[in-house]
Amino acid sequence: MNIQLNGEPYSLDPGQTVADLLQNLGLVGRRLAVELNVDIVPRSQHAVTVLQEGDQVEIVHAIGGG
Repeated sequence: MNIQLNGEPYSLDPGQTVADLLQNLGLVGRRLAVELNVDIVPRSQHAVTVLQEGDQVEIVHAIGGG
């Protein structure tokens, strides 16, 4: 299955969730925001939000500053 991840093609197995994607990318436990087809996916929904063919996913890392 193919999606767009931060504007680039990305392949993953069918049935993968947002949480699975984050695990595959080594991003578990980091402060970030996930947008799926222009909607923010709350962290509480990562494990139950199943990705579909052609989905547009944007992952933005939170960076602290001062």
